[in-house]
Amino acid sequence: MKAVIQRVTNASCTVNEKKTGEINLGFLVLLGIENEDQTEDIDWLAQKIINMRIFSDENGLMNKSLSDVKGEILLISQFTLFAETKKGNRPSFTKAAKPEKAIPIYQLMIEKLTLLLGKEIQTGVFGADMKIDLRNDGPVTILMDTKNKS
Repeated sequence: MKAVIQRVTNASCTVNEKKTGEINLGFLVLLGIENEDQTEDIDWLAQKIINMRIFSDENGLMNKSLSDVKGEILLISQFTLFAETKKGNRPSFTKAAKPEKAIPIYQLMIEKLTLLLGKEIQTGVFGADMKIDLRNDGPVTILMDTKNKS
């Protein structure tokens, strides 16, 4: 599982001109799911996201977590995080999980993040053509991969 975590002052997702999710201060999380991902990957990544200290404290140091700033999460499914680009100019997405595997994992991640954050998170629509608007704060962008836990 891969995640791109962007610290934002606001972000929203629109599908067919209808807003499906919108947040103010918090994280826009782009989540890619691959065939080998398991429940323990969800648990590890969700804990990391919730506890990541990348918000500034009173001294301007990245020392505060999402909970400390009462932040929000907008979670967007993003199979293109598993693009393979070694051959040719057209990316291959064979490592990305098919919907029948990815959707249940995506739903579990929504549940886990909601539980850990203590409030409902916002989402896009799995598999839809989404338009994402965001204001990256910093900019701060963190890449995470559950294959690199140790």
